[in-house]
Amino acid sequence: MLVDFNELPDNARVWIYQANRSFTETEINEVKDSVTEFLKEWTAHGSQLQAGFEIKYKRFIVIGLDQTTASASGCSIDASVHFIQSLEKKYNVELLDRMNVSFKQGEYIAYKPLKDFKKLAKAKSVSPNTIVFNNLVATKQEYLENWEVPACESWHARFV
Repeated sequence: MLVDFNELPDNARVWIYQANRSFTETEINEVKDSVTEFLKEWTAHGSQLQAGFEIKYKRFIVIGLDQTTASASGCSIDASVHFIQSLEKKYNVELLDRMNVSFKQGEYIAYKPLKDFKKLAKAKSVSPNTIVFNNLVATKQEYLENWEVPACESWHARFV
């Protein structure tokens, strides 16, 4: 069951999928429609899942799940991964590769393989104050408070 992302409780589970490029406006509208349709039908053991989403910076798909009524099961998580894989194919983007880092360079969002991010840090092209996206956050509250943070406040700190 689709719910407004903002209405999800702070302890809602979140998954963040970062794209290796920005979506176009047309693609964003299509992705929103696709995610909406998927979440309307998303279930775990026959129970409707109360989930919402948002798209940030034209490249992050953030899905939140209120687990107070029903939790995601292995099968429902598999279904969401298959859905995300279908978006990857349709739009020729990477959404599931966790070995890449997104960070801000001014108003621009950079996307680099982890090894390149390490090189940038070593060359002082990124600093402890560089704003990074910590896609490992697990709840809506963590997402709101600790997703977009200086590298020194994230797992990225070991590189800067």
